Amino acid sequence: MNKKSVSLKIVGVTFSQVQAGAYALILAEEEGPRRLPIIIGTPEAQSIAIHLEGLNPPRPLTHDLFMSFVKKINAEIHSVFIYKYDDGVFLSRITFRNKEGVFFDIDSRTSDAIALAIRAQAPVITTEEIMQQVSVVMDMDMDISYYEEINEIEAESAKETEEKSKETDYEKMTKEELRIELDEAIRREDYEKASSIRDIINKQS
Repeated sequence: MNKKSVSLKIVGVTFSQVQAGAYALILAEEEGPRRLPIIIGTPEAQSIAIHLEGLNPPRPLTHDLFMSFVKKINAEIHSVFIYKYDDGVFLSRITFRNKEGVFFDIDSRTSDAIALAIRAQAPVITTEEIMQQVSVVMDMDMDISYYEEINEIEAESAKETEEKSKETDYEKMTKEELRIELDEAIRREDYEKASSIRDIINKQS
């Protein structure tokens, strides 16, 4: 079957506005204004966000463990292909290449496939048919900052007064104090807090 392929890049992760307790993974075509939103669960969103933000967990996450296994057997992730959209679900497969240069495919949840693709720096591809069916068109100048802004607004509206006061305290901290808090949050594997602290550090830079 000759289907036109579309190369995608990962824009970021934000709270889902249509499904409570879920997140939206935003993919964008490499050359064009279309964005592909994919609803994913909290663990997968956390795994993707941690890698995108350059955080180093004290213990390997499931996707890190899998990548270690792939490297141990002298294989590599060649690409991820989102090949079908069926009743609200994206179907994907991961293409591997072993040490003999043989390619083989494994079906995967799209969220897991993307989490592995970003760790392997492997290309993510979908079909033009899926883009026409599901994608939305955004301003070409709209980048991850747009989604971070949505994320920040929705997070603020969901937080209780106690959490807001803690964030205010973080705003008053020095970079050195924030880095200590960041290290402690990572040690406790509280990656949501670590992400918030990292955002504050970046704002101060």
